[in-house]
Amino acid sequence: MYPVQELHEFLLEKAAQLTEEWYDSLDKSDPHGVYAATDSNAVELLKKQNYEFHLQFCQLFVQEESTFLSGFENWVIQIAKDEQHLSTPIHFIVREFFRTRDQYLHFIKEFVFSNKEKYSQEFIDLWNKKVINTIDKVVIWFMEEHHEFSVKRLQCQQEMINELSSPVITLNRHTGLLPLVGDIDTARAKLILEKTLKQCSEKRVDCLLIDLSGVIMIDTMVAQQLFHLVEALALIGVKTTLSGIRPEIAQTAVQLGLDFDQIIITSTLSRAIDSSKIG
Repeated sequence: MYPVQELHEFLLEKAAQLTEEWYDSLDKSDPHGVYAATDSNAVELLKKQNYEFHLQFCQLFVQEESTFLSGFENWVIQIAKDEQHLSTPIHFIVREFFRTRDQYLHFIKEFVFSNKEKYSQEFIDLWNKKVINTIDKVVIWFMEEHHEFSVKRLQCQQEMINELSSPVITLNRHTGLLPLVGDIDTARAKLILEKTLKQCSEKRVDCLLIDLSGVIMIDTMVAQQLFHLVEALALIGVKTTLSGIRPEIAQTAVQLGLDFDQIIITSTLSRAIDSSKIG
């Protein structure tokens, strides 16, 4: 039997032991993330994922590198997009990859010791180097996939936040309310313009109350976007009332020379509602 085949079988037999020893030595004091899980189902899933890693990683010694990496792809992508791993600080995950690397180096040492003088130092160095280099490649590969899925998740969350942060609330048959809260950057301002026009058209709103009391500060570009929103609403037949304009926002509007002569402005939302004769 070839040396690499013997090593492969030795490590394959140790796969379950590798997982149990890894989990037992795991630092479970991390405040959050996949390694801090206490739920029995979550723990079993974590062990299963680790065990599957070993079953795949052992193939390193009996497969060509391209074949090995191709077979390893499913595991890397599955873990990279796993919700629990996405919620775990990346340095915690990298730490566990390196601890696993040390496990393999230790078991190679045990394998060599149990077969005294059977394998040359050249073989031993080659095996150790193969483990170290492959773990390094897997770590970089995993980090790339993890980053990609993290970015996608953040984008989805931001899109959801944007959707929820600019709702036109119907107050009666023809009157709607757009309460704006938080920071408004240029990107969000453009989205608000697009969504508001669409929602007013779909809901057949004739009068829209835009409340800015929850907006602390906007820059000149955003102030212009909001003014463009009012103009665009007028073009589709929607009368606009602004309420809750803070002094800082009013100052920005004045500096820009924006003309609010055709817009009803009230100090508070309650006054805007009263002026619209709602209720």
